[in-house]
Amino acid sequence: MKSAWLVGAAVFALSSAVVVAQDAPVDLLPPGFDDPAPAPTPTPAPRPTAQAPQAAQPGQPATPQASATQSGEIVQPLPTQPMPSTADLDLSNLPSLEELEAMSTDDLDDLLGLKPTYDIPPAARRSTERVGLLGSAEGGLPSGSLARQPAALVRAVLEGTTQPMVSRWGHILLRRALASRLQAPEGMSAVEFATLRTRVLNTMGEAVVARALVQDVDTGNYSPALANEAVTAYIATGDIVGACPSVRLVDTGREDTIWEMLSGICNAYAGEETRAQNDLRRLLGRTEDDRIDVLLAQRFAGSAGRGRRAVTIEWDGTSGLTPWRYSLANALGEPIPEDLLEDAGPDLLRTSPFFPALSPIQRAPGADLAASGGILSASAMVDLYSQIFAEESAEGEAAVRASRLREAYVGSNPEARLEAIRDIWAGDEATAYGRMVLTAYAAARMPVDSAYSGDAAGLIASMLAAGLDRDAMRWASALDAGSLGWGLLAVADPDRANAVTDGELDQFSDNDDSAGQRKSQMLLAGLAGLGRVESSEIAEYSQRLSVNLAAQTRWTQLITRAAEVDNRALVAMLAGLGMQGSSWDRMTPRHLYHIVSALRRVGLEAEARMIAAEAVARA
Repeated sequence: MKSAWLVGAAVFALSSAVVVAQDAPVDLLPPGFDDPAPAPTPTPAPRPTAQAPQAAQPGQPATPQASATQSGEIVQPLPTQPMPSTADLDLSNLPSLEELEAMSTDDLDDLLGLKPTYDIPPAARRSTERVGLLGSAEGGLPSGSLARQPAALVRAVLEGTTQPMVSRWGHILLRRALASRLQAPEGMSAVEFATLRTRVLNTMGEAVVARALVQDVDTGNYSPALANEAVTAYIATGDIVGACPSVRLVDTGREDTIWEMLSGICNAYAGEETRAQNDLRRLLGRTEDDRIDVLLAQRFAGSAGRGRRAVTIEWDGTSGLTPWRYSLANALGEPIPEDLLEDAGPDLLRTSPFFPALSPIQRAPGADLAASGGILSASAMVDLYSQIFAEESAEGEAAVRASRLREAYVGSNPEARLEAIRDIWAGDEATAYGRMVLTAYAAARMPVDSAYSGDAAGLIASMLAAGLDRDAMRWASALDAGSLGWGLLAVADPDRANAVTDGELDQFSDNDDSAGQRKSQMLLAGLAGLGRVESSEIAEYSQRLSVNLAAQTRWTQLITRAAEVDNRALVAMLAGLGMQGSSWDRMTPRHLYHIVSALRRVGLEAEARMIAAEAVARA
């Protein structure tokens, strides 16, 4: 488990004390600006009149005088500084005519100092004081949440988050924190802060949000690191041309094949089709392995020119799918061989719902993974499968699932609707929870009846996957104490005031058939974090279930301290640090307890309840 938990003590050795969140707005105006001195009474300006030029004084040269010939005319004053002498110019390093002819446009721009460093007019440039997408009035966290936090601490937390979240609700919480319009921590530049957040979003599979975040920073302010993260986000979303400002304006020092291909594509879309195709042709001649990458780049660059040069895409011998190949092939509408798609990793498939060139039925396999991880909402899933159902020619598993989803909503009776919901749930472990997200609203339409008690836990878990806790609570009176459905509601109930008794915990643990009683461990941790179980029961059942919720680590100390000072943003980021991994097997009850407890203490109890319920359902 130590290797799963993140960065360890060495990473956090850089951090210092956590300080109170900066919730109140900071007055940015200079002293006295709010109460300026009264302005003097204006007096009418005299109208200009033509005057004779003044005579030069003896011994002084005559100075040209600008005169207005029409009201409102602006006359540019003549320069007063002497022009540089040609004797001061260094002409020793001028290129020859042959060298000039061989130079590319970029080389000429560099030589003549014409290469732009900023692509936005001064009046339209934006401040980097607060970078993000969500203001506090839009659901984001307070902008000053991290302004007074040590830069070393925030840097260590974000650099240590290198994997996706095991929890759907943990993912949603961390995405909200990273997308908030925040000030950079004290001692960290705004560009570095944006870079760290973008890197985590890319790691989580949130390329769309990462792209929006980098677009909130003017390209002229990019660092090489931010440019690299921006390009990663653009490629992952299939927006290849969107990466061109970063490629053409930011000097990253990169000379790898991906960067050369991007340069060629961007040159083509800047109107230099011939040069772009020549550069890509030379690159293809130097490439021995994986020529498919350059062929895709040639096809994409050719789309910018009038000639529409034909490029034959040959997948034979391709070693596998990479983000570049997957993105360009989907953007071009180039079919990817089935054997390559079958071997594609989840990090590629979960980006497929965001490619406009893919049909709805092609997006469905990746949508199940994206919903399970928190990237897609239940509403977005229903929209996708509604489009699949509307396609008359749609075939395959996704088309059948779309038909069953409609039956789950409008079936002639509850039994038929429940049967359709069960059919949708059928699938492998990787997509099972995503299917529960898909059926959340259909499950909420099911009537509460003891006849369906055998499926109550699944229906409740499905509703809670979309945050429908009030709908799920309708089942409270129809459940037996100690059942799985009862355990889910014990942590998800938004109004519960009484503590869970030891008898109820006994019944739940006796009915728990999960490996190592993982569900009982997660239930105990969730209840303890929410303050819904007495301390005596915590001690008793911790010993019985072989868990230790009280053990301290550097991470537990930090998240506890962040909760004590009521810093939501820092708690959310530390929670994400503690929830990364490939599956719920990587989550320990101790981490769950501290995450749920810290979230509850900073006012994020709804997120705490949903994370605890998800842990019980998926453990």
